[in-house]
Amino acid sequence: MPRQLDDATDTLLASMLVADGRATLKTLAEATGLSVSAVQARVRRLETDGVIRGYVAQIDPEALGLPLAAFISLTPLDPRQDYEIPDLLADFSEIESCHSVAGDASIVLFVRVASPAALETLIREVRKRANVATRTTVVLQTCFERQARPPS
Repeated sequence: MPRQLDDATDTLLASMLVADGRATLKTLAEATGLSVSAVQARVRRLETDGVIRGYVAQIDPEALGLPLAAFISLTPLDPRQDYEIPDLLADFSEIESCHSVAGDASIVLFVRVASPAALETLIREVRKRANVATRTTVVLQTCFERQARPPS
């Protein structure tokens, strides 16, 4: 489990890197009032401690041919297998995230696929592999998405 941010400087560095993962050490140093080497040490510590988990390019899913997004709620047909479900589904490339939730369902998946037919095929495969009942909600439009951010 990652540690918490230590102070306002760590929070500022994390916020700046969420906004621009390619920000230079010089830019970060100017914003924090620290030397480049002090900023580099802090950023390395944030990486090592698991606060910063990585740097990625955010790609438009439609550019990848994946315009259809959906949430699939899963309810195990055998309640004893509840905790096995994520492992059973981990290798499906269409599943972007898998969440254990409270409520009627046990697991909620967020998926992206190319078409309604591809969604139907995925649902069928998920049901078969994980022995679950499903309830699917298709995303019509994403109003906004964002990464976790340190509090302002």
